[in-house]
Amino acid sequence: MSTGRRVIGASEVSDARARQRNVIEVLPGDIVTAEARDQAERLGIKLVDGPLERPEPVRTDGATAARRGLWRRSPRWVAPSNRISHSPRRFTKIAFIGAGGVGMNAAHLCANAEMAHEIVLIDIAPGVAAANALDLNHASGVSRARTRASGGQSLALVEGADVVLVTAGRARQPGMTRADLIDVNRRVIHAAGAAIATHAPNAIVVVVTNPLDEMTVEMLRATGFPRNQVLGMAGTLDSSRFRNALAMAAKVDTRDVEAITLGSHGDEMAPIVSASRIKGRPLDVFLSAEQIADCVKDAITGGGQVVALKKTGSAVIAPAHASVEVMDHLRGARAGTVPVSVMLEGEYGIDGVVLGVPCHLGETGLIKVQELALPDDELAQLRTAADAIRARLAE
Repeated sequence: MSTGRRVIGASEVSDARARQRNVIEVLPGDIVTAEARDQAERLGIKLVDGPLERPEPVRTDGATAARRGLWRRSPRWVAPSNRISHSPRRFTKIAFIGAGGVGMNAAHLCANAEMAHEIVLIDIAPGVAAANALDLNHASGVSRARTRASGGQSLALVEGADVVLVTAGRARQPGMTRADLIDVNRRVIHAAGAAIATHAPNAIVVVVTNPLDEMTVEMLRATGFPRNQVLGMAGTLDSSRFRNALAMAAKVDTRDVEAITLGSHGDEMAPIVSASRIKGRPLDVFLSAEQIADCVKDAITGGGQVVALKKTGSAVIAPAHASVEVMDHLRGARAGTVPVSVMLEGEYGIDGVVLGVPCHLGETGLIKVQELALPDDELAQLRTAADAIRARLAE
């Protein structure tokens, strides 16, 4: 016959820990082993004499329950996002070719998020990469991040990297378009691509150097990699600028806005109005046609606005965040599609050119291009962008 007494041992303490409970109730007559007490103290679990007073169950009347149900069905309710994964993988090594504004900010974000065991910064300027790497390591004393950083001038430091983020190259100056940088930055990309192909043949390459779509083509040529291994960070940044413009115009939080920008990372950028939503509803529910057109223009000219204000150099913070978003998709920290520039092979009726499109990414880079059902005018914008990129490369 049971006496109602129980023995609380180490296994019960371990079970409480697994269930994320920090209190174990000890009823009169219960026996707590010495091992259980030691383990509870070590794990920070309290053994509390019971019986404990139980809280009254929360009771909801029918009218309140009905109101909550109707609220969830209303257009003003936005479902919680499930885009964040709780089991992302951690890269062994991320290499940053270019330790300037974008590269350093991206490395800082990656280190704080512990996205990799090791980060290496590479820059042609003597001492810059090593100094920034040392600075990151010093910061770990505050952040407690486990990622370790190193830096140098040799491109051979990409050895064994899972991901290589390429930001090196000349930045835009006021009055310059991204296309003005093609000749000077092509040489940078070819040098980087040759080193990556030699020392990190299995790496996923994320190109940030402007003009981004054209430089992604050059990286494909320089490395000889298949299209899944070479991505351009463009639509991620452009979509962020479009979402910000829409949120400001509608006077809502950016988390209430879903918007995507495709096409080129330049004048032929194509913010996709038809697929964009504010609080789950079409843009024209909240904004006039004129306001929407202004937001489209703001997204296209956003980078130029930063250049004009800075006088020397271009945007660094938003591009760094956009680059990290791409890497989060590669390591499984984010689900769904993300707009990146990839070599198209018939998708959207376009072939043989790099263009920003929504993509599913994974450990091997590009998994699949997602083809959206676009209206004719927006599909025409993508094809116009493709023709413009071909023409600039031919020149």
